[in-house]
Amino acid sequence: MRNIYVKVLGALLTGSVMTLSCTKVNRSDDFPKGDPPPVPGGYTNSSQVAASSLLAYWSFDNNNNESKSNVAGTAVNASSVTGVKGNALRLNSGYVLYPTIPALSTTNGLASCTVSMWVNVANNGSQASLFFCLTQPPAAQTDWLAILNVGAETGRPTTQTNIAFHSWVGSYPGGVRKGGDNINDYGTAGTDFQTTPVANQWAQYIMRYDGAGQFIDLFINNIRVSNNNFRFRNGLGPIISPTPTQVLLGGFPNAATGFNLSPTQSWQAMLTGSIDELRVYGKALTDGEISALFQLEKQGR
Repeated sequence: MRNIYVKVLGALLTGSVMTLSCTKVNRSDDFPKGDPPPVPGGYTNSSQVAASSLLAYWSFDNNNNESKSNVAGTAVNASSVTGVKGNALRLNSGYVLYPTIPALSTTNGLASCTVSMWVNVANNGSQASLFFCLTQPPAAQTDWLAILNVGAETGRPTTQTNIAFHSWVGSYPGGVRKGGDNINDYGTAGTDFQTTPVANQWAQYIMRYDGAGQFIDLFINNIRVSNNNFRFRNGLGPIISPTPTQVLLGGFPNAATGFNLSPTQSWQAMLTGSIDELRVYGKALTDGEISALFQLEKQGR
């Protein structure tokens, strides 16, 4: 009897060891770094998501250059900090202005588009923050409303943890701007929009514009938070962009950032906060692609 017990116990222990040695399939968003995720589409790295539509990318790992073109910008009050993946851009009431990046300076290349980034920012009680702007050059930009403005209304009270993310899209048929915007605010929280209590922490911020359907949507950490009443922008159509263009990170295109034809508004500030993994796509990413990008970047992939 004792020998049978020992054999059964040994078999159970062996089975336990074998079970523990197997790779666990993690089906939540909280994957340990290095654990292969079950990402729809079979992606194993964020660079694979919509790769053929990726027009511009900033990793901020070694410098502030746009990685695909290696175009460098002029930085004001900028430094490097630890980001979501490697290093990130830190601005202390600062900005970075880039000369023309060819892939982002075409008439119809951003007819539909997606801007994705990770941001770490807080409410400051007085002024709004802009993370990414695609604008005309200073000699042509006469207003802060540019082609793409991806920012947040951080002028809310400093004690408020919810960040009101706000993006503006502009198209220039015949050279005259017409635009639309969306925000996670106004109306009933949980019904009209979703709140985002992400102050002072890293959050993935995605602005997606579908030029065919004429929808502007905002995603925070893989959740669509944009106001349902403002999604459809009838008459905006595919983006027609003036050329040439420039990219401005951290500031509004106004006199404070060298755009002297565009007066600085009292509610506008240069960014105090951090940006990482900035990507611009020449298409409206699908929900599945957005989910994959979030999961992969969150793991540092």
